[in-house]
Amino acid sequence: MTSTSQPTPGAQERVARELRALRVVPVITINDPAHAVALATALVEGGLPCAEITFRTAGAGEALRRIRDAGVPLLAGAGTVLTPQQADAARDAGARFVVAPGLNPAVVEHCLGMEMPVFPGVCTPSEVERALALGLQTLKFFPAEAMGGVPFLKAIAAPYHMVDWMPTGGVSPQNLGSYLALGRVIACGGSWMATPEMIAKGEFTTIREEAARAAALAGTRSTPSTEAGQA
Repeated sequence: MTSTSQPTPGAQERVARELRALRVVPVITINDPAHAVALATALVEGGLPCAEITFRTAGAGEALRRIRDAGVPLLAGAGTVLTPQQADAARDAGARFVVAPGLNPAVVEHCLGMEMPVFPGVCTPSEVERALALGLQTLKFFPAEAMGGVPFLKAIAAPYHMVDWMPTGGVSPQNLGSYLALGRVIACGGSWMATPEMIAKGEFTTIREEAARAAALAGTRSTPSTEAGQA
């Protein structure tokens, strides 16, 4: 399916540049929006001023809204967006980008139509080519580890030298560096620095410390390879 819409270069590329600079995107599942501002503050203080707030819970939109209204300097996005209606809710709550687990043309085209940066999930060559036909060149590789991890990503990326990647799903401190060493990987999504249990217990000092460790790991990565076929 080919779209006549194209992502606004300014918005799409600007967010992609910010994600590339951060290198790690905390993937957040939050049940109680009352924790949102403290969580966002902990991530910022830890050196990871970004969060993908997943729409897996009823409080996701309110959490985004509270972060926005509090003025926390966080690059806030919405994750697990499955419908155009959720994309609208994310935009209205202050999300600056949308992430989806799969490639739903209806969601992608709706986001492009309202100039919202969108990063859908793919894990097969056919899905990559469908995303390219829709006008996208930065894609989420999901579920990364379950699909074969770094070796699989190298293989699938080889024919698509124009695509940038955001691996998510099973990324951890142990394998983060291996993903970030691939030249076409702009950032990795991970939840270990702010798990739902940590958030629910109000362990924001621990979250700040884990965010700092993740930022340090990303900052000490090896120089990415830009050779063709190296993601």
